[in-house]
Amino acid sequence: MNFFTRKTTWTNIEFAPFKLCIASFYVIIGSYFHEFFSRYYFLLIIVFAVTVIWTLFMWVSKMRKGNKPRH
Repeated sequence: MNFFTRKTTWTNIEFAPFKLCIASFYVIIGSYFHEFFSRYYFLLIIVFAVTVIWTLFMWVSKMRKGNKPRH
C-alpha cells in the first residue's frame, strides 16, 4: 500500500484545518526569523503575487471546464 498513490477528495471545510496548520507554521517561522526574512521582502512579495495569479488562473480554468477531473 503506497500512501502517495492514493487519491481522495476534500471539501473546503475539511481542508481548512490543514490550511490553518500550514499558515500557523509560516507565522511561527516568520516571527522567529523576522530579521533574516526582512532582507527578502521584495522577493517574497513577487513570489506571492505570481502564485496568487497562477492559482486564480487555475481556479478560473477549472471553473470554466466544469470541474471535470483530468486523466
